Parts: sequence; C-alpha cells; structure tokens
Amino acid sequence: MTRPAPSYWLMKSEPFKYSWDDLVAEGEGTWDGVRNYQARNNLAAMQVGDEAFFYHSREGLEIVGICTISVAGITDPTDETGKWAAVKVKPKEKFVHPVTLTAIKAEPRLAEMQLIRQSRLSVCGVTPEEWRVICEMAQG
Repeated sequence: MTRPAPSYWLMKSEPFKYSWDDLVAEGEGTWDGVRNYQARNNLAAMQVGDEAFFYHSREGLEIVGICTISVAGITDPTDETGKWAAVKVKPKEKFVHPVTLTAIKAEPRLAEMQLIRQSRLSVCGVTPEEWRVICEMAQG
C-alpha cells in the first residue's frame, strides 16, 4: 500500500526561544511544548516525510525555511500527563528570501490560509496551492 502524498504544515516558533539557526545547529529538533488542542491535533496528524514551513513568530514574523518531519507520533517529552503530541523535525532548506507575514497578507491567493484566519494557532495546515505560492514568493 502506498502512502498518500505528503501533507504540508506551518510551525511557529519564537526565534529567541528556538530559531531556524538552532534547528540547523542541532540537525534534528523536537517540536514540543504545544498546549493548544487544534495545534496538538495537527502535530498528531503529521507523518514522516511531511514538510513544514518554519515561521519566526513575535520577532521577524516571517517564514524562514522548510523542515521535514523525521519522527512522527511521539508524546511531548515536556508533558507529564502524556496527552500532548510532539514530532521531530530536520532542516531541509533555508529561504534566501524569507516570506513575511505582510507579504502573505498582501497575496490574494493566500487570503484563506489558516495562518491568516487563525493567527494565534502555532501549528497550521497548509494546502498544496498555498505551499506552491509561498515557495514561489521565497524565490524572490
């Protein structure tokens, strides 16, 4: 049985807590500490090989690169209750031209993006079309 096409995601991190450069330095990082039910469900839905935009929140407000889900379906190691999800990610590509939130909001093809509609959600789904548009924007 073949696996369905990879899914796409957007994962937010405050760069002063965990940045793209931190992930690159580690080689593989654990995406943990998420305490929102919808974001948890998104983490739990991820599969190995899925890709995610790495978004710097609070500072920068921009997508800085793409990471790949390397380990899926793990329990958040920072959670003593065992009810919160986590995944491991590896850096894939740093954007030469980060895609800012301002640019995303200005792009009509991204008007329905979960990042825009649910701005406080730290782990969002991204449609294949949204993924294509953002990757195009990152080319400059």
